[in-house]
Amino acid sequence: MNTRRTFAGIPEECGKSSTASIVLIPVPFDGTSTWGKGADKGPEALLEAAENMELYDIETGTEVYTHGIYLAPKIEEGSSPEAMVEEVYKVTKEYVNRKKFTTLVGGEHSISIGAIRAMNESFNDLTVLQIDAHADLRKEYNGSRYNHACALYEANEQTNLIQVGIRSMDAIEKTVMKKDQVFFAHEMIQDDYWMDTAIDLMTENVYITFDLDAFDPSLLPSTGTPEPGGMQWYETLEFLRRVFAEKNVVGFDLVELCPTGDYKPSAFTAAKLYYKMLSYKFESEQGEFEFDNQEISHAKMKKHDTDQEYEDGEF
Repeated sequence: MNTRRTFAGIPEECGKSSTASIVLIPVPFDGTSTWGKGADKGPEALLEAAENMELYDIETGTEVYTHGIYLAPKIEEGSSPEAMVEEVYKVTKEYVNRKKFTTLVGGEHSISIGAIRAMNESFNDLTVLQIDAHADLRKEYNGSRYNHACALYEANEQTNLIQVGIRSMDAIEKTVMKKDQVFFAHEMIQDDYWMDTAIDLMTENVYITFDLDAFDPSLLPSTGTPEPGGMQWYETLEFLRRVFAEKNVVGFDLVELCPTGDYKPSAFTAAKLYYKMLSYKFESEQGEFEFDNQEISHAKMKKHDTDQEYEDGEF
């Protein structure tokens, strides 16, 4: 009998919806991208890479999966960008209401619109921290307000938006951009205190939307719109760990992984980043489950040997 698929092949006890502290919602949507296609394959590539990832985090000395990570059914609404955003909003709100630490993996950046909308309704005085190469502040693009180029327009209007790593934008976006809350990549390289300044601008509750093209293409080339001059691994981790330590991060999403052929390092980097961010969130808390290494290894072996599907159950 096939067992239910779990994130990274963790034991089923750690992947139950009823007891897990964390939920991961895959959103394989790629309906508005305008250059490199394939972001709809990003969630599956990340999940496959995670199955080959060590689950002990050296930096924090933790195994965050012991808090429980529920791999939710993927959101497959693709009839229109508007319908996808509404479905993401609804599902995200449902898990937040259940007090789950809610995370999403895309898919293109437009999936973040619904998630941010749900988070903004659920948490007071929300800061949205956007880590990205692109400003994504167009009000409308190619006839839609739900285009990936418009992913942060609503957040800019309704939340405390802070943008980090930006190095590509249209001139029209300058008219709505909060310039004092934007950290351009070419300025960050010369500013030893940009992290302090960015964190000082944040309110207590923070939602992170991380577009993987924020990284330099030498580190993560498999994304739809790569831009030179991006962020590096340890610089990014230092910033994220400080944000998680100093603020109440209420959830996050990772978007724009665009797998290219058999090239796997980008997907593995994305999976590692996802797990790192969870490790930072739960660093100071003891997990609910304890298993010995033999059981973990056995669980991961079963993961590779068995065809497993998402659970079709209710929330």
